[in-house]
Amino acid sequence: MILIKIGGGKKINLDAICSDIKTLIDKGEQIVLVHGASTIRDEIATSLNHPTKTIISPSGVSSVYTDAKSIDIFLMAYVGLVNKRLVEKLQQHGVNAIGLSGIDGRLWQGKRKKVVYSQIEGKTKLISDSMTGKVEKINSPLISILIENGYTPVLCPPAISDENEIINTDNDWATGVMVGALHIEKMIVLFEAPGMLKTFGDEKSLVKTIKKDELDSYIQYAQGRMKKKVIGAREAFRLGLKAMYWADGRIENPVINALEGGGTIIS
Repeated sequence: MILIKIGGGKKINLDAICSDIKTLIDKGEQIVLVHGASTIRDEIATSLNHPTKTIISPSGVSSVYTDAKSIDIFLMAYVGLVNKRLVEKLQQHGVNAIGLSGIDGRLWQGKRKKVVYSQIEGKTKLISDSMTGKVEKINSPLISILIENGYTPVLCPPAISDENEIINTDNDWATGVMVGALHIEKMIVLFEAPGMLKTFGDEKSLVKTIKKDELDSYIQYAQGRMKKKVIGAREAFRLGLKAMYWADGRIENPVINALEGGGTIIS
């Protein structure tokens, strides 16, 4: 089984990804797909006069501030629009996809964070109304039932809390937990860069290989959400992952390119 995570950037080549997934399925591979929708979310949020706000934790990791209205916007973008459009594209490529969010069937379950901390103008501010949490449990039997019956699961946040509230959650962490629950050995992460870059924005500074035991040393090169990708990768390897591929989601044959070493291979 291969877990593929697609970023939510505007330039991601969804048609090429869907074509590659069809090729892999025809070769007998089982695929689970997880996607983002950050660009669409931000566009909808702006149009509704509730623009996306980013907070920075004391450790320097960025995340989206999520209040109750932001959850509604999140549902519109991720579950209502991008998930179903991606399912449509996969169906057009001959893949019998089924789209679900983390709240459906309690696919992704975790604890809501009672408080989060944000660095603002050099001071640490406590935020108590954030609807965010960390995935701790995966409904792996439901995913297995779908795959065994010929469906390709297409999953997205949000998740559901232990108290049955909808919570925003980090995709990179959630997919790491999925690795352990589904005993996944290969994971592909596609985004708007050729892989891990030593110099932010310089695509010629691509790091071709990383040893899993040395992942922490690469946080220094990670900008923005790449920090969360490093943290999520570390958790995935802790839970049994054998190989992770960070690669370019903008090109032709992005999935095949990743598996052939076109991006960054972590093992």
